[in-house]
Amino acid sequence: MSFSMTGYGQSFLLFGGYKITFEVKSVNHRYSEIVLRMPREWTFFEDVLRRKVQQHIKRGRVDVTINREQDEEDTASGPVLNIPIVRSYLKAAEELKSEFGLMGELSLRDILTLHGVMENGEGVALEPVISDSWQATLVEGLEQSIHSLLQMRAREGSYLTADLELRLAKLEQLHNEMLELAPSVVSEYRDKLRQRLNELNDGTFPFDEHKFGMEIAIFADRCNIDEELTRLYSHIEQCRTLLGENEPVGRKLDFLIQEMNRETNTIGSKSNHLTLINRALEMKAELEKIREQAANLE
Repeated sequence: MSFSMTGYGQSFLLFGGYKITFEVKSVNHRYSEIVLRMPREWTFFEDVLRRKVQQHIKRGRVDVTINREQDEEDTASGPVLNIPIVRSYLKAAEELKSEFGLMGELSLRDILTLHGVMENGEGVALEPVISDSWQATLVEGLEQSIHSLLQMRAREGSYLTADLELRLAKLEQLHNEMLELAPSVVSEYRDKLRQRLNELNDGTFPFDEHKFGMEIAIFADRCNIDEELTRLYSHIEQCRTLLGENEPVGRKLDFLIQEMNRETNTIGSKSNHLTLINRALEMKAELEKIREQAANLE
């Protein structure tokens, strides 16, 4: 299944007296770009959260926003500083320095991250903001929002895939028409050239069948498009195969579309036949539509 690069997912969790909201949005991008926005004290978890996104999303720009607000049901029992616990930590730090000759000072950030320093109004200790429990909570919430995002990307991807398959069928139809027309190009040119020579021949010069045959052979070699049609068919089949794979295919499709454009241009330039040229122009127009759609696939 092919995935679109466009999607949106949201989730929320209650933890530590807070309601934490997770919002993940993704849009088209040539490469992979992940932007994280969250409270400053949670930047400690940025690498873990970024890797979690990368596990699921390989291409596109992904904006992750994590917000927290006091749980309305827990407002009365909001965070309270446990002064006795703070004093005991500071006393323990002084004893460590005195007993073992250690250097250093406890900063405000260090103290606030210690277990038991903050508690709710009921005297229950709150988890420090960079504890393992907080990390597990953030990863869980992000996982839920990514799952929602992937569901939307999958639905959008199925619509894009269906549209691309219809357009590939149109390309195959045009290819088959060119395949049928190709052999008639030389015969039509031969008949027209013979007729023109007969009209111009007033009896003053002899008709040289050998030179006439050489001219037809040179023309046939110059306008031969068998190789281009074979490669074109191969590229169409490769596109169909890619659309059925469970991996990012956008970059591969982009390459194949470029190759099909190149083959179509060659066919148009080599074909000395109005109908073939028109079919090549139709194919180029269809390829441009395919390119625009494929640009939305991961």
